[in-house]
Amino acid sequence: MIKRNKNAFTLIEILIVVAIIAVLIIIAVPNVVRARKNTNESLAQASLKLVSNALENYVAANGIYPPQTTDLVTVDPPYLEVDYFTGVHAGYSFTSVLSNYSYTVTATPIAPSAASVTYTMTTGGIISSNN
Repeated sequence: MIKRNKNAFTLIEILIVVAIIAVLIIIAVPNVVRARKNTNESLAQASLKLVSNALENYVAANGIYPPQTTDLVTVDPPYLEVDYFTGVHAGYSFTSVLSNYSYTVTATPIAPSAASVTYTMTTGGIISSNN
């Protein structure tokens, strides 16, 4: 006769626990990804507002918009602390088109996993999205 140890888990019990953990992961992962995308999109909008404020402050002091975005960072004191136009910030890359009296700044997601909405800001800080 085989003596059974009552203190051990059976194979069925272990499989049930693994299945429950798998279901929880399947439910949680999309929510985490969605929260990350929403955070990146909010950060992109906030960054565009900072750029808008810097451009408006520059034009108030100089009478025209800067010929290039690096002028916002390289002057003393800088209008922007971070150069959003180099590299990637919160899953977005930023590009600009500047003239003496108008500007357009675009925040484009670098990958669908980072964000899904492209934002465009025009003169006066008006932000629009193309979702």
